[in-house]
Amino acid sequence: MASHPGAALRFLLLVTGLHAGLLQQGRSSSLQSSYENIDLLYEPLQMSGEHQNLVTEDVTVVEGEVAIISCRVKNSDDSVIQLLNPNRQTIYFRDVRPLKDSRFQLVNFSSNELRVSLSNVTLEDEGRYLCQVYTDPPQEAFTTITVLVPPHNLVIDVQKDTYVEGEEVEMNCTALASKPAAAIRWFKGNKELTAVKTDVEPMEERMFRVRSQLVLTAKREDDGIPIVCLVDHPAVKDLQTQQYLEVQYKPLVSVSVKYPQGLTREGETLELVCSATGKPSPERVLWQRVDDDLPEHVLILGDNLLFGNLNKTDNGTYRCEASNSVGSASADYTLFVYDHPTTLPPPTTTTTTTTTTTTPFIIPDASATTEPAVHDTRAGDETPLVVDHAVIGGVVAVVVFAMLCLLIILGRYFARHKGTYFTHEAKGADDAADADTAIINAEGGQNSCEEKKEYFI
Repeated sequence: MASHPGAALRFLLLVTGLHAGLLQQGRSSSLQSSYENIDLLYEPLQMSGEHQNLVTEDVTVVEGEVAIISCRVKNSDDSVIQLLNPNRQTIYFRDVRPLKDSRFQLVNFSSNELRVSLSNVTLEDEGRYLCQVYTDPPQEAFTTITVLVPPHNLVIDVQKDTYVEGEEVEMNCTALASKPAAAIRWFKGNKELTAVKTDVEPMEERMFRVRSQLVLTAKREDDGIPIVCLVDHPAVKDLQTQQYLEVQYKPLVSVSVKYPQGLTREGETLELVCSATGKPSPERVLWQRVDDDLPEHVLILGDNLLFGNLNKTDNGTYRCEASNSVGSASADYTLFVYDHPTTLPPPTTTTTTTTTTTTPFIIPDASATTEPAVHDTRAGDETPLVVDHAVIGGVVAVVVFAMLCLLIILGRYFARHKGTYFTHEAKGADDAADADTAIINAEGGQNSCEEKKEYFI
């Protein structure tokens, strides 16, 4: 100890009754200041290689929780271990607690470790604690306790409760009495916003007040959306508060067709539906015809417009207008009435049936081809019908069949007359001397004969 007179002097002061009595009872600021000066004087010595046998760790604890202070010796030689608080009061000397503060409790004591717990930590407990080992020379090391204080309160201030769409909204979020200073973040739903400014104000006892300001423009989609003020602080997680926005806006109007689906035609029924949403809710909706009066046959049923029997005089633009205390809005529908569709009879297919009739076929005169070929007799007008290819084929077949029948009839006719001539000649041969006389006798005379000759000519 002679080679380290300063360390020896310090050791004597620590183990004497004067040190134990004055520091525990007097809490003298001058004496504490003196020891702080001695700490600064010998701090280089504490950090030298010969003092690395004593190991300590800094502690960070949230106010009100428990801090664990540990003094460990790597190579123990059964030397005495002592723990002192920032005021140089002895907390534990070996396993004995001279300090009358029951918040300090012995967790573990052995030849190479002294471990002490401090419950219900306050800001007054923050500081540098000293671990000492009475070797030759004595060894000592500091452990620092840092106390974190979460914000005691988190408040959002707004100018008013209800805003109109397009107005500027100003909000302020304040985090009171925290250590260290809190960081404030803003969110609208899940989207993070940027604060206009943030003020950090120091308070007593090393704490801070933080105030953050947010400015945004009210929109209709913001109605009912929470604005969240979130605090980032090492002493607390998920500390937040929120304020719901109430935004009023003028109506949003739309017009749709309830029926019919598709084109609107003459004679049909049309119903238009006016949908209007706003905050506050629209008082009523008003239907009107742009640049004209509503047709007399049109009915207004609540928010709907009903056309009972459409005609082309209904063509035009129809407007639905809704209003509330904020303002009014409208939507237009342009009506165009189409002609009623004309339905033609479906084409018919004619099946040709072969018959044995001998009715003569009359070929139409060529001059008649300019007249309509087919008419719809049910309609009573001369509207031409669509002629199928099968009908044409049937007509051609009938014509061919009739011509064949005519040829057969003519052939049979000529054959019948030829047979009659030979029969008459045979009848007159009985009384005639030659063939000519026989013919004359068969026909009844010369005149008949001449008629026969003319026939053969």
